[in-house]
Amino acid sequence: MAAQPYDEGPGRGDQPPPRSRARQDPRTLSNQETIVSDAPRRSRRRGEGGPPEPPGPPTKKDGGKGGWRRFVPSWKIVVAGFVVLAAGFFGMIMIAYANTPVPDVDQAKADAVAQQSTIYYRDGKTEIAKLGTKRVIVPISKMDQTVRDAAVAIENKTFYEDSGISISGMFRALYMTATGQQLQGASTITQQMASNYYDGLNREISIKRKISEIFVAVKINDKLSKEKILENYLNTVNFGRAYGVEAAAKAYFGDRATAAKLTPEQGAYLAARIQQPNWEPDAPALKDRWTTTIQYMAQQWPDRYGNLPQTAKWPKIRKDSNENELGGLKGYMVMQVLQELKDRGLPPDAVRSSGFHITSTFDRKLMLAAKEAVQSTTSSMSKEYHAGLAAVNPKNGRILAFYGGSNYVKDPFNEPFDAKKQAASAFKPYVLAAWLQAGYSLKSYVPGNETVPKEIPGIQKEGIRNSHNVGQAIDVVKATAQSVNTAYVSMAYALPGKIDEVKNLVESAGFDQKRMEADVNEHSYQFAIGSAPVSAVEQAAGYSIFANGGKYTKYHVVQEVRQGKQVVYPEQRASKQVVDPGVAADATVAMQEVLRSGTAAGQGLGNRPAAGKTGTNNNEKEAWFVGYTPQISAAVGFYREQCKTKKGRVVEPINSSCPETPRGKPSSKYNRDNPYSTAYEVSLGFEGAGPPTATWHKFMTLAHEGLPVEQFPKRAEIGVPENIVPSPTPTPKPTEDDPFDTGDDPLGDQGNQDCFVNPCNDNVTPTEEPTIDDGGDDTGFPQTANGDVAGGNNGNGHGNGGGRLPAPKPTGWASMPRSEER
Repeated sequence: MAAQPYDEGPGRGDQPPPRSRARQDPRTLSNQETIVSDAPRRSRRRGEGGPPEPPGPPTKKDGGKGGWRRFVPSWKIVVAGFVVLAAGFFGMIMIAYANTPVPDVDQAKADAVAQQSTIYYRDGKTEIAKLGTKRVIVPISKMDQTVRDAAVAIENKTFYEDSGISISGMFRALYMTATGQQLQGASTITQQMASNYYDGLNREISIKRKISEIFVAVKINDKLSKEKILENYLNTVNFGRAYGVEAAAKAYFGDRATAAKLTPEQGAYLAARIQQPNWEPDAPALKDRWTTTIQYMAQQWPDRYGNLPQTAKWPKIRKDSNENELGGLKGYMVMQVLQELKDRGLPPDAVRSSGFHITSTFDRKLMLAAKEAVQSTTSSMSKEYHAGLAAVNPKNGRILAFYGGSNYVKDPFNEPFDAKKQAASAFKPYVLAAWLQAGYSLKSYVPGNETVPKEIPGIQKEGIRNSHNVGQAIDVVKATAQSVNTAYVSMAYALPGKIDEVKNLVESAGFDQKRMEADVNEHSYQFAIGSAPVSAVEQAAGYSIFANGGKYTKYHVVQEVRQGKQVVYPEQRASKQVVDPGVAADATVAMQEVLRSGTAAGQGLGNRPAAGKTGTNNNEKEAWFVGYTPQISAAVGFYREQCKTKKGRVVEPINSSCPETPRGKPSSKYNRDNPYSTAYEVSLGFEGAGPPTATWHKFMTLAHEGLPVEQFPKRAEIGVPENIVPSPTPTPKPTEDDPFDTGDDPLGDQGNQDCFVNPCNDNVTPTEEPTIDDGGDDTGFPQTANGDVAGGNNGNGHGNGGGRLPAPKPTGWASMPRSEER
């Protein structure tokens, strides 16, 4: 009788189990017995006619496994499956390995040496400068033993014994790549050489590429000698400023340096750079790795370098400057391109060594026109006078031209990008735009002789004044043309959102948000008439909202970066609508009048439509003209710095900068921390309608040669009159030709209309000595520890407008007056 499981038998009930299954009718078996009967059964009898067998030990239905164990396969199945999978896996590896070719060596070399980058003008053909040192292939016999040993010691100490790959390094690289983390370099020199030498510039992050790299490395190890592998490696690896050991030796240790003649310290320095080639030349982390390299060299070859850890001295590194690369005007262009790419995550060293074809936005003809316009105006001025010019295509934000200085190598301070000066009345058009955007029209009448209300929060007790009597009321076009301060402060106060509406608009037009907020907090409604510090390039780009139907495009200097045929960094052209097109059209009508009958009368461009605005600071310390056509928006700014010693003696600038030492010669007493002379801003002696407007006029005349004449949009007549004060009596009657031309000039003698704090200076240079600001910068608000304007940096060295904050000028900055500016 088959054994009955203990947990399923009926023997636990009141009825006794049957003596013999054989004597039962199968039709009377319970369900339980029917289920059990399907299992294998023993012989029913020991012998013929013998008694039934006693119950045996309990068993499970699956042969002894219960619960989850029934799902565990036999070990024989596991082993067999593993063998099949392993065979298939390794079979696929062998097939892939057999089908992986080693790329052609000659072609690999050609790709590997083409690493210099070139910057071009906007046509993509005319060269501005070549960057970096061209890679030079040298045999291993012309590589100093120290640099070979250093590379092996720090990168792959088992190089001479291994088979070309490292299992641990391989799995680490595969894992980091598969998980999307930073691409990990192969751990052996052979694998790195396979990547650098054969992949060329291709740095695709993929498991396929990593596996191919491993296969190529194994094949290379079989095909090439260790010396040849090391030779190729050191000829192609990235050292930061250059690819290849020969070029790197010159880049870091001077033009006379060669790979054949390196000290142990120099060899260790180059090898230490391999892991992170973008390290700064004297980065603390690089110094630590240099020390580790020297220690490893001593451990691996004690007979050669046993005493090196005790005697090694940090090598002298040449400055990363090349007069051929940065001399003259091109240095300013090169540095702006490098700065923009750095802000986009591409370090300068990577640019110099990656074989990029960089197309800038600069127009060669316009760059020369900017130089001519500025230098022809300033040729009779002393080096105390500083001028910056920037021109932007208002339709796409491309910086077409600028003038930052005559020679970058001698004076690296880039005036239109780095100098932040108070905008004065050249800031008023943004108030005009906010006024029109709020629904008010050009036909509104605004205050003349005093603000409405008379007392405005944040304005000094004497209030805002003009330089002469302009009458009780004036229309908005005349207020713009004649730069009436009382009118514009009152307009800003009358806006629904008051001064915040102006601030929000200029931030949308590209000006740095924190810098604008800081000025509003300090100067309140004086912000409406230009107390905020701005750069020339910000102003040129800001006025593009008037030239381009109310749309602003972030200014930039790079059109595209190519590597071979692939665009690796496309142009960034972030645009947004700041004001309505009708607002831009009507604001342009008012600013055209500036060049017809206003503060810059007679400085238009003939039959070519143009518009703009002058601006002059208190005591004429800064002067501006910003203007535009439909094709180009340009800004010109002037200021003057006088160099004074601690004893008050005025000395001549050297290359437009105040000398740190007497006559610029070496001194044990004076240095950058203790300069011989310091710069102070003093009066220019002229207004925005003078040299700034003349410079703008000359540049725009040259820049538009050969361009078709384009018209501004017609006047939109938007908004409704908002008369802050009653209209004058009698009410002016507009004519068909010029609805705001009343015949007589209500301002009478124009004088110095841009001035807004009494007493104003009418073309008289002040005789008082300039004062020294107690620790602040020339903008009138706090500085950070490194000299940057507090709040002016958005975290990556740039404000919202796309321009970078200036580094402190070597001579220091003049103290800008904290009083209100015009």
